[in-house]
Amino acid sequence: MIAYHRTKLIKPPDDYPVGLNRRYQLPSSDRDPEKNHELWRLDRIELKSVGIDIVSSTTHVVFSTLVMRRQAMALSSRFELTDRRIDFESDILITPFSDNTNISTEDLQDFFENCYHASCIKPTEIQTGAVITTGDAARKDNANAIIQLFSEQAGQFVCASAGPLLESKMAAYGSGAVAQSTSNNGGTILNIDMGGGTTKFATVSNGNVTATAAINVGARLVTFDQHRMITKIEPAAQVAANHQGITLIIGEELSHAHEALLVHGLTIALLEVAAHRPLSVLSKKLLITKPLSYDRPISAVFFSGGVSEYLYNFEKRSFNDLGIKLGKKIRELTPSYLEGVPIEISAERIRATVIGASQFTAQVSGNTIYLKNPKLLPLRNLKVVIVDFNDTEGSLDRLSNYISQAIVAAELGKPAGPLVLALRWPFGPAFEVLRNLCIAISEAVTG
Repeated sequence: MIAYHRTKLIKPPDDYPVGLNRRYQLPSSDRDPEKNHELWRLDRIELKSVGIDIVSSTTHVVFSTLVMRRQAMALSSRFELTDRRIDFESDILITPFSDNTNISTEDLQDFFENCYHASCIKPTEIQTGAVITTGDAARKDNANAIIQLFSEQAGQFVCASAGPLLESKMAAYGSGAVAQSTSNNGGTILNIDMGGGTTKFATVSNGNVTATAAINVGARLVTFDQHRMITKIEPAAQVAANHQGITLIIGEELSHAHEALLVHGLTIALLEVAAHRPLSVLSKKLLITKPLSYDRPISAVFFSGGVSEYLYNFEKRSFNDLGIKLGKKIRELTPSYLEGVPIEISAERIRATVIGASQFTAQVSGNTIYLKNPKLLPLRNLKVVIVDFNDTEGSLDRLSNYISQAIVAAELGKPAGPLVLALRWPFGPAFEVLRNLCIAISEAVTG
């Protein structure tokens, strides 16, 4: 028997409409009675944000409002994110592919235009946000062209092809696992995001993602028509089928017995990674990244992604893939692998990644900016790498190692073109350490 624990991560207003297509906006005069005060306007900024996620199996759009507030006690008087509101969530679109190597830009264009129309939001109103392609969609030939196209048309926001590690972080934020971890008494939460082509893992402690991993396990590794005739077989499905002694052929029927064997093998591989157990041959073959590694015991597990809708029994419909049986099998076997770990109901499930993308933390700097050549502005769509110097020593070797590791973790490969380093700096303004930083940055991005 599986035990569910509903968490209170997001409490919408009582009249918040429920359904696939949701929009809620408080009247500005009622939202904050102090808003008409001059000091309120000086110390607060509201930004309209959009998150677009083009995934292996589905595509989502979310519009949000981000509230920024001046941190008056800080020396820089910078603005930081203090509140997020979801204004509109689109219907869920099965990602359209024109062939095996290209996403249909025409179908996506129609979908996005309908989202803007339904939300009553104009592209010119968008001030920040992100459009992300992930999973198999990010590997299609025209993925980069698509995200550039829609970023230019839809507003001023970030566009990127997210690798599995970045996607795992976004899902952890969007599912509510990161928010929950801040009040979890130092315990570690495991978020498992199960999509169409891959499953992503993230461990979270005290509001920080501490480890990530990904494996080729997903609902749409095999698809079939209404007569159960196979229409698509991904390479990972073929690997799993061979391991289970199953033959998969496009155009032939996928029997329920073979589907059950395939799903069982995929589930075991997924849970071996989640539970930090010794990996079987199949698990090693399906792994995309290094195995998940964590030291502290898991205090709760969150599931997100499309398959989680079946695991939590929120979705009953079949989309002619492995989703239904995969969700049920993972639900059945999780207590055996994560013994005694409660399963929390995520704040967001299939929309977790797009919620995480649309609500990236934003900052507006205060009075410490120095720009030698203002003609360089505006700069857009820059790749940003967060470097957290979690250390007490500011030596050149240590700083250089942190920067190099952060660039590798961001899955950028060898940096080409402009790159932004966002530094969490604990060392103060000591000259020697700042000199080491400058040298370390030069070595990391040019070496």
